[in-house]
Amino acid sequence: MLWILLLLILALFGFGFTMQILWYVAGVLLVVWIAGFAMRGRGSSRGGRRYGRSRG
Repeated sequence: MLWILLLLILALFGFGFTMQILWYVAGVLLVVWIAGFAMRGRGSSRGGRRYGRSRG
């Protein structure tokens, strides 16, 4: 019975630690994404990239 309680506590604390790391990763990715917009613009003004098949 004690090992089930310890396993549950470990899982809950592990989940909390993982969520904290995911918040840091999300923050870093947001900064990189915004920096990408600042460096190359939106792309539509200079022709930009086309995704998908060209129709023509």
